[in-house]
Amino acid sequence: MSRVLLEVCLDDASGLAAAVEGGADRIELCSALAVGGLTPSAGLMALAARTPVPVYAMVRPRPGDFVFNAAELDIMRHDIDAARAAGLAGVVLGASQANRRLDAQTLAELTRHASGLGLTLHRAFDLVPDFAEAISVATALGFERILTSGGARTAPAAVDRLEELVDLAAGRLSIMPGSGVTIDTIDRLLPRLGVIEVHSSCSVREPATDARMVEMGFAPAVARRTDAATVRAMKARLDAILARR
Repeated sequence: MSRVLLEVCLDDASGLAAAVEGGADRIELCSALAVGGLTPSAGLMALAARTPVPVYAMVRPRPGDFVFNAAELDIMRHDIDAARAAGLAGVVLGASQANRRLDAQTLAELTRHASGLGLTLHRAFDLVPDFAEAISVATALGFERILTSGGARTAPAAVDRLEELVDLAAGRLSIMPGSGVTIDTIDRLLPRLGVIEVHSSCSVREPATDARMVEMGFAPAVARRTDAATVRAMKARLDAILARR
């Protein structure tokens, strides 16, 4: 393996600039990362499309579960259209049944609508009762990769399970570890996992500087900011780990 690609998730223009400056290989473009990521605005998609880095837009119309009604599915189709119109490389999708199995019918509709765009299955996968079944569904629908923490809150807490998922995928698609993947934890995942890409926010925590904004509910007391130096450091760490193999 020559290198492991770094996908950086972000939700604003400054994060986009930092990811590009730091050398991210791909960007997952979102809004509202604090709730796991929602669909970014059309304006942010248009801005991201002007960068030299491939960008995949999250398509998730609201926080909460991944069981979507007809109105929400219509919103998601329009959001896919917006990603395509902006010139983005792909979209990030997921949908569940009430029993948390992947909703294959809904995902089939969405992936057909996204024809021509790259496809990532998001962490709705982490809720499924049968990982082997879900991987088969994702493969049949043409997903390129599954973003997963191995069913745990963070990927470093589920290395054994992630290793099993890589085996189950058997090269049919990429298993991309995400959630809790940082410079301090990446050594737990690599080189043990034979993955070709990882997902990280590459962010730093910063306290709010305007107490009034926090008081009024316009800003969190502590926010995360995508950091160019952290992106560069993560890429260097990935290369260093692989060089030790």
